Amino acid sequence: MGVNRQTKQVKKLIQIFEESTTAIAVADLVKRVDKEMNKSTVYRALNKLMQDGVVHSFTGKDGLKWYTKCNNCSCEKHDDAHPHFQCKICNEVNCLPVSFNVPNVSGYKVESINLLLIGECRNCSQEEKSK
Repeated sequence: MGVNRQTKQVKKLIQIFEESTTAIAVADLVKRVDKEMNKSTVYRALNKLMQDGVVHSFTGKDGLKWYTKCNNCSCEKHDDAHPHFQCKICNEVNCLPVSFNVPNVSGYKVESINLLLIGECRNCSQEEKSK
């Protein structure tokens, strides 16, 4: 995994993903870096990071695109076939460490999947119990 050409903008996004323990909505990411780069630059840098196996994206419960850092991916092979969990209370999104096999479907070549589980995270479900 690595980015061949690390511009200042790409380095900034890599830093944000390295410091984050959860996925980041693209709208929030654009807001975080609005003083340093414009929206189109963010999208171009994210596309580059996806191509290089640094981050992957998925669609959240409201149709928003989310990004998070990859584990064991490269520009040759992405290993993103895992579910994501989005809390309906705090909106936090995480990759779940659950593996499953993508079924072979005759006549189709599956290149990506998007499996989103929605519910209450540990923190929010504990807060609800204590009320």
